[in-house]
Amino acid sequence: MAIPPPPGPQQPEGPYPPPGTPPYPQAPHPQGPFPQGPYPQGPYQQGPYQQSPYAGPYQPWGQGYSPYNRPVPFNGLAIAALVLGVLCFLPAVGLVLGIAALVQIKRRGERGKGMAVAGIVLSSVGVVLLALMVATGGARDFWEGFKDGAGGSGDSAFSLEVGECFDTPSGSLKGLAVDVDKVPCSGGHDAEVFADFEMSEADYPGDDALADEADRRCSVLRNTYAMDSWAVPENVGVYSFTPTSQSWLRGDREVSCLFGDADETGGLTGSLRKDRLTLDSDQYSYLSSAAAIDNALAAMPDAEYIDDDLPGYKEWADQVSKTLAGEADGLPAHRFAPGAAKPVAALAKDLERSAKEWVKAADAQDADTFSAHYEKALKLIDPRKAVTTRKALGLATTPPEDHGGGGTGSGGEDGAGIEV
Repeated sequence: MAIPPPPGPQQPEGPYPPPGTPPYPQAPHPQGPFPQGPYPQGPYQQGPYQQSPYAGPYQPWGQGYSPYNRPVPFNGLAIAALVLGVLCFLPAVGLVLGIAALVQIKRRGERGKGMAVAGIVLSSVGVVLLALMVATGGARDFWEGFKDGAGGSGDSAFSLEVGECFDTPSGSLKGLAVDVDKVPCSGGHDAEVFADFEMSEADYPGDDALADEADRRCSVLRNTYAMDSWAVPENVGVYSFTPTSQSWLRGDREVSCLFGDADETGGLTGSLRKDRLTLDSDQYSYLSSAAAIDNALAAMPDAEYIDDDLPGYKEWADQVSKTLAGEADGLPAHRFAPGAAKPVAALAKDLERSAKEWVKAADAQDADTFSAHYEKALKLIDPRKAVTTRKALGLATTPPEDHGGGGTGSGGEDGAGIEV
């Protein structure tokens, strides 16, 4: 409220007329029931819209601006809900914030309804996806992958290479394996990788079927890595790392074959690798011949007794005779070192004589005749006959327990693993 100055000579000077004086000349009013001329002026109180005594012809601007010109703010919860919805991070929180934002916007008259709705929609999608990941195990795989990437201290169980050795965090080769620690094979370790292969099936075959296939193929592949089976300790067993149903969906088809402690009461020391990369030419030639004979003997028919499948046993004997004859010719063809040449030649003679007994077994007309020649054939390739040759070649000289030599006339035991 403006208060007019007191009357007197102290009126402010300036280009504006004193209060009460019309700013512009007054035009004559027509005569009427009201008095002519200007209204009487007096020191009455000015209203809120009356001109200030110091005002010009226009209303002066005040300080600042009217609060009614300030824009309506955005709701903070709506912004947060939209951000969480877009990032798909904590979708449940984004959903709750979006709903709370709509309530506040309606009560406060704030802006951001569209952002709140968008946050609710995106967060709802995130909640659904999260539920599906939990139901299918995808969340666990994601977390395990995150831990692997964040930790960086271990190696993936499926990034192992043939010939590498490692320790497991638990010390066990059973159960689910996520990461392992690679260690030198020269020292103690839990396992050694001796082979790997890829599964070709498009659909996951199931845990049991996959484990059976891994056992079958790893049992064969072990002999290509540890060719000197006599050098493999009795406590060594064969294990495998196989894909899980979740990793299969991501394209994982690799199976790793491992040597480990069969009793899991200790570990392994030193590498078991005896193959072309670690053997000299004489050792490799001899062990290749021995492996061929072992494989032929291991193909014995499944029937427990010869009487149960005499034709099958005769066919098997024929294949063994051919293998032995071929190795009897092949061993002398390789030029062995002078110290090993003579023992190898004697061994070749035994292979030749054993092959002839297998031929007679293949021609047998009854189980008794078959058994008689079968026993003579096995004695000629008794593992103990190979000790001298092995010593000359620098190979292990103690036959494993399952290479005791000989068989039974009943056919109750097979000749698998009998080595020259």
